[in-house]
Amino acid sequence: MTQTIQSAGYLESKKHYQILDGLRGVAAIMVVAFHVLEAFAGGDRFHQIINHGYLAVDFFFILSGFVVAYAYDDRWGKMTTWQFFKRRLVRLQPMVIMGSIVGAALFYCQQGAAFPLIADTPAWKMLLLMIVGFTLIPVTPAMDIRGWQEMHPLNGPAWSLFFEYIANVLYALVIRRLPRIALTVLVVLFGGLLVHYCVTGTQGDVIGGWSVDKTQLRIGFTRMLFPFFAGVLLCRMGKIIRLKHAFWLCSLLLIVVLSLPRFGGKEHLWLNGLYESFCIIAVFPLIVASGAGGSLTGSYSAATCRFLGEISYPLYITHYPLIYTFTAWVTNHKVSLKSGLPVGFLLVVAAIALAYACGKLYDAPVRDWLTRKFLMQRTRTSMPSDPEY
Repeated sequence: MTQTIQSAGYLESKKHYQILDGLRGVAAIMVVAFHVLEAFAGGDRFHQIINHGYLAVDFFFILSGFVVAYAYDDRWGKMTTWQFFKRRLVRLQPMVIMGSIVGAALFYCQQGAAFPLIADTPAWKMLLLMIVGFTLIPVTPAMDIRGWQEMHPLNGPAWSLFFEYIANVLYALVIRRLPRIALTVLVVLFGGLLVHYCVTGTQGDVIGGWSVDKTQLRIGFTRMLFPFFAGVLLCRMGKIIRLKHAFWLCSLLLIVVLSLPRFGGKEHLWLNGLYESFCIIAVFPLIVASGAGGSLTGSYSAATCRFLGEISYPLYITHYPLIYTFTAWVTNHKVSLKSGLPVGFLLVVAAIALAYACGKLYDAPVRDWLTRKFLMQRTRTSMPSDPEY
């Protein structure tokens, strides 16, 4: 059969890793749960209930490196660097815009002690930062309108997408050209930087990366460099693990490592840093390799992975404005954990519903339109499906 599709911008389909989709969704839900419960910790990292939920971001980075290398490593003879960038923008940017819109819509519902600058922020300034948020360009603390000094004050988690874009630029311009041995050396060096920061730093964890200052940028680059390029290396090595019931076992392991209590307390910060280094360097690659090598058995597992994969990115990039609002409510009314948990559960459900709606009604059709508009060149040829990543 012949149909009109793109030529230079077109890439043939590849096997889709459904289990990795599902695991990405599990991690996204854990992020939401972590942020809900974080509202009751009073800003104290030593009293988190899901103590390591923030490590889901580092898991996302290694997963992203793996799937980007899988999708594009062998296709550079069929596309240019600019075509690669266009494909990544089409995949990621629509939901970045939606996250900024949701953040703007709920901004003035978040006034109170937790966010001291909101009450004095004029609408024009908030709308200006919404438009800047569309571009993912970070703003300095001088442009803060919330009080948390975030580079994306309407939608905090967008910081990790900023570093994701940097990782994609580095991959396209440098890393894709490196032989495996050179990439291995870099990954080992990046791993050393990660361990050094976690074990000898003043925090004993990798929390941070969301502000434009020297300390936070160092954290952001430390969190991105090892996992993303370790994911690329893992894909190139082809080291996958054949595991029965991989999705359920990997999901359980991921939930456990993100939920364990903090180690060492305030007296021995290095113990927690060592644990987080171990998770990022050893456990997360193990989970990705097992997810890539596993197979789904039964329609229920397949449907679960498909649903979780569909909501994962929309959930991650749109949930935090709801968290801001929830945090303001908890702080303003001094809500206890017992009283706030039912509302927190409803927030998780609402965040999933919002993500599903955004994915189906906005993200998918917008990406389809952008693909036809900017990635396809009209020609006559066969038409297999385009890869997700």
